[in-house]
Amino acid sequence: MNQIQGDIVDASSPVPDTAGSVRVKIQNLCKDFRTNAGTTNAVKDVSLDIRRGEFVTLVGRSGCGKTTLLRMIGGLLAPTSGSVHVDGKELWRGGRVDSAAIARLGFVFQDSNLLPWFTVVDNIALPLKLRGVAKAERRERAAALAGLVGLAGFEGAYPRQLSGGMRQRVAIARALSTEPDLLLMDEPFGALDALTRERMNLELQRIVGETESTVVFVTHDIPEAVFLGDRIVHMTPRPGRVNEIVSVEIPKPRDVVVQTEPEFNEIVRDLRTKLDQDG
Repeated sequence: MNQIQGDIVDASSPVPDTAGSVRVKIQNLCKDFRTNAGTTNAVKDVSLDIRRGEFVTLVGRSGCGKTTLLRMIGGLLAPTSGSVHVDGKELWRGGRVDSAAIARLGFVFQDSNLLPWFTVVDNIALPLKLRGVAKAERRERAAALAGLVGLAGFEGAYPRQLSGGMRQRVAIARALSTEPDLLLMDEPFGALDALTRERMNLELQRIVGETESTVVFVTHDIPEAVFLGDRIVHMTPRPGRVNEIVSVEIPKPRDVVVQTEPEFNEIVRDLRTKLDQDG
């Protein structure tokens, strides 16, 4: 195998589960969508092990199945075949989700999806409210998370009073409110301007470092994928398969200056060339 400032790993080779190191085990996962026009193979035979505490980014051309794969991992979309195990528990059983397998999971979408009539604290605390956590306890937890994501002083603000980046911080805090072991993020910064996105990447890196969450992150932005990721999963055009897995050996935490270094840019160039070849 070739080297690109890290390792390109054979996509078919699973990570050895030593001392319970694997948080998510995906085996031969497939998803077909059936319509009157026929069957579309969205994801085909994806196998991937994701380690505890690892930040994995998914990249590929539009329509390659990144979001479909993420939704199957997150219990939002049933696979046609194959399996997903989270901490050793099978996620999907006969098309139904095992609630125990997703009990410690958080999801962040491109749209923050905040309730406009709720304050920052109330939006963050919503998952805790739905779980029956006492009001005082959930508000205390939400206030602490507001501070964690840099929103101290905005606890009583409403979404309309926040910038796009601030609303995404609320969404991240809300996802963290249940102390998830696994955080799934679908283009969470895709609608932000370049400078805000850069700041959010730094902020997310800090938050993940403090919470030690495992993260699976979908993005179209190759530099973002390299900056955040411990490993980058390059998916092929439809049907989405794992084309290659690139390990990023640049030490963390990473500063924006790292994006000027040859090591970083070689990985970016290599991935961009291969995605261009995908057509």
